[in-house]
Amino acid sequence: MPVITLPDGSSRTYGQPVAAKKVAEDIGPGLAKSSVGCRINGVLRDLATVIDEDSQVRFVLEKPKGGAPDADALFLLRHSAAHVMAEAIQQIWPGVQLVYGPPTSDGFFYDIRFPEGASISSKDFEQIEKGMAAIVAANKPLTRYEMGDEAALAKLHNEGNKYKVDNAVRALEGKSAGAAMNPATRNHRLSFYATGEPGKDWEDLCMGPHVPSTGRIRAFKIMSLAASYWHGDEDSDRLTRVYGTAFFDPAALEEHLKRLEEARERDHRVIGKQLQLFLLDEMVGPGLILWTPAGAVVRQELQNFIAAELRKQGYLQVFTPHIGKLELYRTSGHFPYYADSQYPPFVERETLAKLSAERASCAELVNHLAAGDIEGYLLKPMNCPHHIRIFASRRYSYRDLPIRLAEFGTVYRWEQSGELSGMIRVRGFTQDDAHLFCTEDQVSAELNGCLSLVKTIFKTLHMTDYRVRVGLRAPDSSKYVGRPELWEKAEQACRQAAATLGIPSTDEPGEAAFYGPKIDFVVKDVIGREWQLGTIQVDYNLPERFDLGYVGSDNQLHRPVIIHRAPFGSMERFCGVLIEHFAGAFPVWLSPVQVMVMPISERHHEYAQGLAAELREHGVRVEVDSRNEKVNLKIREAQVQKIPYMLLVGDKEIQSGSVSVRTRKGGDQGSLPRGEFLAGVRQAIESRRIEP
Repeated sequence: MPVITLPDGSSRTYGQPVAAKKVAEDIGPGLAKSSVGCRINGVLRDLATVIDEDSQVRFVLEKPKGGAPDADALFLLRHSAAHVMAEAIQQIWPGVQLVYGPPTSDGFFYDIRFPEGASISSKDFEQIEKGMAAIVAANKPLTRYEMGDEAALAKLHNEGNKYKVDNAVRALEGKSAGAAMNPATRNHRLSFYATGEPGKDWEDLCMGPHVPSTGRIRAFKIMSLAASYWHGDEDSDRLTRVYGTAFFDPAALEEHLKRLEEARERDHRVIGKQLQLFLLDEMVGPGLILWTPAGAVVRQELQNFIAAELRKQGYLQVFTPHIGKLELYRTSGHFPYYADSQYPPFVERETLAKLSAERASCAELVNHLAAGDIEGYLLKPMNCPHHIRIFASRRYSYRDLPIRLAEFGTVYRWEQSGELSGMIRVRGFTQDDAHLFCTEDQVSAELNGCLSLVKTIFKTLHMTDYRVRVGLRAPDSSKYVGRPELWEKAEQACRQAAATLGIPSTDEPGEAAFYGPKIDFVVKDVIGREWQLGTIQVDYNLPERFDLGYVGSDNQLHRPVIIHRAPFGSMERFCGVLIEHFAGAFPVWLSPVQVMVMPISERHHEYAQGLAAELREHGVRVEVDSRNEKVNLKIREAQVQKIPYMLLVGDKEIQSGSVSVRTRKGGDQGSLPRGEFLAGVRQAIESRRIEP
């Protein structure tokens, strides 16, 4: 007799297992019509899911109160749209083999292996969309069925698609994305989805979940093509990735396409090149950012801003090296838990020479490193182990805590080349990192301090539209370290802290770090795109792994708690987001050049240089455009460079000791005395005002 508990606290009791759809219908026809899926005990599922035990159930609505569909609804819709697109493609090219087709934050894609001699181009998009439209018009149910692992693998082998066989094996082994969340694989069963009737209509190996029927996919578009590789391995099979997007109504799709067009105009890679903010150089290496003088100004101003806030909260600055011994990362768990995202370890010359003399193979070297038989070094993937060793270097009393260690620390992650993207996805980046070592009683107050810091940053940069994700453990996953009771404490602390913000928050099972839960801040920029930026993590596990302690009031050793926090996330990603958020027109305090002085003719150069010197003395970043060019050209070029203030100086300004002021948005502001302009620009800088 399952008891179904709803979000409002009410419950319904059934005498036998019941489908989620039946529960929605019993509550009311409006709910049943609007629902596209549900969360059962926190796990996103189909409406056809049969509930056979007491459960918490929340229905996912196509049109919830407030109008816009939530992330769960779009996930279901786009996952189903990926199936519809794949079916349409296989109708056009019967020999293609499907590999992997997940939803994404703004659409979906499917990796596909085309047979020899066959190819796809943007010219084919219209034909694919016509095929999709026919499938949607048929309003076929997306029907889930399960098979035992042996029967399912035999079926896939018979179909001759090695990629789907591999997906199935990885799912059963718990290695695929989402496998830990899928009840079928935990019971040695695999799930398939048929668009219509199983055994008769098109179907695909899939964990789900999906919307009830294809008719729900009322607006869709094929967007682009890209090359990809099986398992992201450039030495493996080359695939074609077909991107698309989907919405519940055409108006939402049209709005999305408009945002994409504006996003192209704001692309930080284009603006960054135009404003000479950063470089990516093939000789240096993919994903490794070179900050130019202009970009360095933006970064340094942000670092100065956050450093001043840290001093107010009692943080202590530290510096750590860019590498560390493997022993350090074995103790922390980053090696091997994080191995796929790290640069390979390296060893000392003497050790390498000894192994070479013994004719050891590369595989043997890797095995020795993994087993700990030889010592090696690793490019730093995280700052926390180094900070932990600083804390452990002396014995603290409870009276000394909390200890807050902060560093703008550079770390290195191995990202596949196809995943690199400007400053947003890189291989080397600097975090505004800090680690707070505190007593268990201090966790709540320290979390609130971290949250206050994040709110200050977002408010200053006018990024006020954001939500919170609380990243929790995935059920039955083996990737996490530490005792369950410590995880429960940490997860509860994160939930309570998130609740104090008074903004939308969601629990996200499976999104925790391997050592603890986290609070992620997801910010909307001015055109409505979401970016995951700052993060805060509560960690009871690394203190145990490093055997940390402090002397308590009872004169006994006690275990501290570590709070990891990075309000910006990474300087590279944050600056990339800011470039697009402001379209390169930074607030005055962040602008690389705040004032451009433009003498009208050569005889005005001396006055212009004197004016620039006075501004520099007062901390204003200023340049003089002394070229023998027309003033209108100088103004246009300064506008292109997004310079906040342009000062024109000629005979009149020299005689009156004034400046003729233009701003990049407001145009001509008339004439002002030099002192009055200086006071105004200083006020704009010090107040961190958004626009002059």
